Amino acid sequence: MTIPRVQSEIIIRDADLDDRDFVITTVRRLATYGPPPWRTFDEIVAREQRALHAFFDRPEPGAAVLIAERNGEERLGYAYLEVREDYFTGDQCGHISSVAVIERVDRQGVGSALMRAAEEWARSKGFCHLTLNVFAANYRAREIYEHLNFQVETVHYVKVLDDGSV
Repeated sequence: MTIPRVQSEIIIRDADLDDRDFVITTVRRLATYGPPPWRTFDEIVAREQRALHAFFDRPEPGAAVLIAERNGEERLGYAYLEVREDYFTGDQCGHISSVAVIERVDRQGVGSALMRAAEEWARSKGFCHLTLNVFAANYRAREIYEHLNFQVETVHYVKVLDDGSV
C-alpha cells in the first residue's frame, strides 16, 4: 500500500542575519540557468553575492529578502526584492532582483510561493509594477513568470566586442 505524501506548508518570512549564509550559498543556482556564453559562472555569482552582502550589511530603504521554509525550520529558497525607479515614468516600483530555491525542491511550488509573496510585498508598498530580469535562455523560469502573468516589456541586447567583430 502506498501512502500519499502530504506536502508540508511553505511559510514565507522576512530574512534575518541568521539567513545570510543560506542566501549567499543559494544564489549560486542563478548561474546555472541559461547565462549567455560570455558570462562566467564566477562573474554571475560574485555580482549577485555582492548585492546580497550589501543588503545584509546596509539594506536599502524598502528592500527585503524573503525566505521560504517548510515546517518553520528547513530553508528552501529566497527572493531579494528592491525598490527601483520606472525608466519611463520615474515612479517607484518593486523589483525582484533574484529568486532561487534549493535544487531538491525544484518544481514543488517554492519559487511560485516566493513570487506571490513578492507581489504582496510590492502591493503593500503601493507599487503599480513589479519587475524582474531573467536570462533569455532560462526558459523554465520564463515559463513560470509568464504563468504568473509577467509580460516581456523590453529586450536587452549585448554585443561582445572582444571577438574583433564590428
